Amino acid sequence: MLSLEALPILEDNYIWVLHDGRAALAVDPGDAAPLSAWLRRHELALRAVLVTHHHSDHVGGLPVLAADWPELAVHGPRRVAGVTHPVGEGDRVEALGTVFEVLAVPGHTLDHLAYLAPPWLFCGDTLFGGGCGRLFEGSPAQMFESLTRLAALPADTLVCCTHEYTLTNLRFARELEPGHPALEERWRRDSARRERDESTLPSSIALERATNPFLRAGEPALMALTGAATPLACFTELRRRRNGFR
Repeated sequence: MLSLEALPILEDNYIWVLHDGRAALAVDPGDAAPLSAWLRRHELALRAVLVTHHHSDHVGGLPVLAADWPELAVHGPRRVAGVTHPVGEGDRVEALGTVFEVLAVPGHTLDHLAYLAPPWLFCGDTLFGGGCGRLFEGSPAQMFESLTRLAALPADTLVCCTHEYTLTNLRFARELEPGHPALEERWRRDSARRERDESTLPSSIALERATNPFLRAGEPALMALTGAATPLACFTELRRRRNGFR
């Protein structure tokens, strides 16, 4: 039986930790110190790391963790310094008695990966609570295809992304669709969570399908709002507007 923990680090990142009470796996360790302290406190041995992409807030802790745990298996894109087991689309990672399917989800970066081990989806900066990642390297078409792929996962899949951006994303979504019932309910629930200093994550694919405008770019109302002729064009315009939203 595995337990899941979201460790807040840096300004708004999370390190996701799966553990069985003895050994642990960490996803996107952007800072080693909070993770190391948590592992010591719970008397857990770090056995594996999953990396979604190369940005420093996702990999910054790797050198210290590798020094502290010489046998550590680090899985991720080939370009990431410190990866000991390069993986890509269709590969499988076995850790803690669990098999993680590797999904290529380009857009935020060209070689961004996600890891699926139902019910958990570790999706880095591709799909966020109520939003999606910026396009630093990939094209709108790539990100749209990646999000469409994730949206097709089972409804009860848990979305374990790596930033606490949910309320800002929901403010943007509410401006697009004021009064949307599912969106308003999510806003009330997640606002209350943040007021209690709780995480809004993980989300679920079902909730994202219902409230995330980037997964709903084919909805007639959003297409009309953006003046788009296709879902991809609608997605592209939504992402452009989100870039300037604060």
